[in-house]
Amino acid sequence: MRKFLVVLDDSRECLNAMRFAAMRAANTGGGVEILSVIPPDEFNHWIGVGDIMREEARERIHAHFEVFAKWMRDKQGVDPELVIREGDPVEQILAQCMDDKDVGVLVLGASSDKKGPGPLVTQLTRNSGTLEIPITIVPGELSKERLEAIT
Repeated sequence: MRKFLVVLDDSRECLNAMRFAAMRAANTGGGVEILSVIPPDEFNHWIGVGDIMREEARERIHAHFEVFAKWMRDKQGVDPELVIREGDPVEQILAQCMDDKDVGVLVLGASSDKKGPGPLVTQLTRNSGTLEIPITIVPGELSKERLEAIT
């Protein structure tokens, strides 16, 4: 089964990437893998404080994931998987693409900000030549109706 890998973060455009991945998976018989990366700089404190912060970050990720997972299950009939990694986001996304051979497409949401599509899209497209899978970039401002028509 081909899986669509989508990144869960705090960006607005993440929502459209999630929708796109779920709709494509539902329409093609695929799956969705949701990756959330905890950056290392969040834990540069004393060991005890860092451990507490790491656990709080994981709890936030699980809560955020459950919102998307419920929608995917209820509306699209797709049961997503959650993967949490720690480290540099770009490095961890690339590593997940290489480690999970069932991942067939990386789905990213692009910002409509005048500064550019966002740091992940910018950095990952620079590395796209080394990936063994295609990247789909979903505009963050795309309407739900347009997403449905495209998928």
